[in-house]
Amino acid sequence: MIEKLADVPERPGVYIFRDADGRVLYVGKAKGLKSRVRSYFQKSSALDDRKQAMMRVVKDLEFTVTGNELEAFILEATLIKQLRPRYNILLRDDKSYPYLRLSLNEKWPRLEVVRRVKRDGSKYYGPYVPAGDMWNLLSFIRSSFRIPTCNYSLDKRMRPCIQHQIKRCMAPCDGGVDHDEYMEIVRQIRFILEGRDKKLLDSLERKMSGYSDEMRFEEAALMRDRIRAIKRVFETQKMVAPELGDADVIGLFREGGRAAFKMFFIRNGIMTGYRQFVFNNPTGETDKYLMKNLIEQFYQKEIIPPPLIICSVTPEDSPILSQWLSDKKDGAVKITVPVRGIKRKLIGMAIDNAGVFLKTQKGQVDDRTVDDGLTRLLGLRAAPSDIGAFDISNISGAEPVGSYVYWADGDFRKDNYRHIRMDAVAGPDDYAMMKEMVKRTFRQSEEGKEGAGRALSVPDLLVIDGGKGQLEAACRALSESGIHTAVISIAKDPDRAFIPGRADPVNLGEGDAASLLLRRIRDEAHRFAIGYHKKRRAKRTFESPLEAVPGIGRNRRLQLLRHFRSLDAIRGASIEELASVKGINHALAEKISELLKKNK
Repeated sequence: MIEKLADVPERPGVYIFRDADGRVLYVGKAKGLKSRVRSYFQKSSALDDRKQAMMRVVKDLEFTVTGNELEAFILEATLIKQLRPRYNILLRDDKSYPYLRLSLNEKWPRLEVVRRVKRDGSKYYGPYVPAGDMWNLLSFIRSSFRIPTCNYSLDKRMRPCIQHQIKRCMAPCDGGVDHDEYMEIVRQIRFILEGRDKKLLDSLERKMSGYSDEMRFEEAALMRDRIRAIKRVFETQKMVAPELGDADVIGLFREGGRAAFKMFFIRNGIMTGYRQFVFNNPTGETDKYLMKNLIEQFYQKEIIPPPLIICSVTPEDSPILSQWLSDKKDGAVKITVPVRGIKRKLIGMAIDNAGVFLKTQKGQVDDRTVDDGLTRLLGLRAAPSDIGAFDISNISGAEPVGSYVYWADGDFRKDNYRHIRMDAVAGPDDYAMMKEMVKRTFRQSEEGKEGAGRALSVPDLLVIDGGKGQLEAACRALSESGIHTAVISIAKDPDRAFIPGRADPVNLGEGDAASLLLRRIRDEAHRFAIGYHKKRRAKRTFESPLEAVPGIGRNRRLQLLRHFRSLDAIRGASIEELASVKGINHALAEKISELLKKNK
């Protein structure tokens, strides 16, 4: 690797450190690659303990040159999101965030909840986190303004559905709604979503007076009720500062080797939601570096950045961050650290809340305690940054299924879960099933076969539910697949771990953090497998045996049941009687008779 250092140019780019097994340890960017990468290998380099530990296992280096620092920043953010390197500070947040989408790009705009923002001409409001207030607001708007909730095309005339009959939709689909009146309602909905209560209420009160003067008392009463309901809604909205407009407020609090962030989402001066995060073991990293990582990883998601981001400290690479966010928003985004006024008060509130949140998390086990315990308990060279677990579920070989669950960054990551049906293995052979499950999980993810989903990376540690036999089967599968990673199995009653190369199992203690984590992951794999197995059994229970006959579709099954009245009568019928049914020829009748008698 020392030879590679001579080839690194002094240009903007991204560098990747890998270990002996090729696993990505760290992804970084630099304005000048040569200077940055060389600094890791200089004895005088003031690396913190975490990076010193990383450099002891670094065995390979890769780098990619980019045209400028912004391109390097974007590539770094993308790679961190994809690879989740062990030694990067990672944001533990795999959630998507709900928005309300008002489809102004349609002739008859509708309001719906979405979790992906597109540049489609619609107006998006949010994010709403937690989402309870959003659902209450959406329910109020739909019931009060009666805009459609269906997905049908409203450009074609059709008979109104039951929503119109129960007075929950004005039914523009039947052609009886004036478009200008509809768009006036859409304008009123926008006022509610944007917190413009005075303008909306003034408009509705003028309408109410006009209806009353014209002696249209029923419509005036409708306006009166709507005004009262809207006033109640505006009373529940958390108005922070109308003059602030759209902004995100980010406060950072550090204590005892941990860091917490609190984010407030403010839209049109109203607080629509908040999020909070904890970074464990950020030792050696500056507040500016942590703030940069939070912004980089959070807004990498499907989030619309507001025009103003208010921070408690100036993030590292602030000009690059601002440019990246502006490109993402398609409009200017400013990052600021206020020293006075309402913005400073909001930052103070965010910092205080981050501190409270961090103190409530103190009951959680520190990552370093778990890492040290796993390394010592299992005799690993380094603590695993992620763990995968397998389990098999079947009853005497019937409906066998396999499950794979994935744990990383202190929590289960369900987007990496997998189910596999084990129909290829005949009979109740748990060892063969485990071997097949391990091979297919990683083979399918690599080849992108149907049902495999997003490609899975091989974790640092695999946990197999079972004893020595299951462990040996999994090891053979990994060896035949050319996969090199640590693997153990965990047997029950008592809980003990089998490790390749050790004659005796390792007892898992009752209370230590590492043992509790391993048992928790094993139990999650078991739960995931049992759930899928029950679902498959239930589906088979309600399936008709006729569905297994090639050439028998829904219509022919109904013809048979109408003619014979029951499945038992079909089973007892002769081939000639079966062939007398419309749509059933002699060859098909023979297949039906043979299959039903076999499955009797």
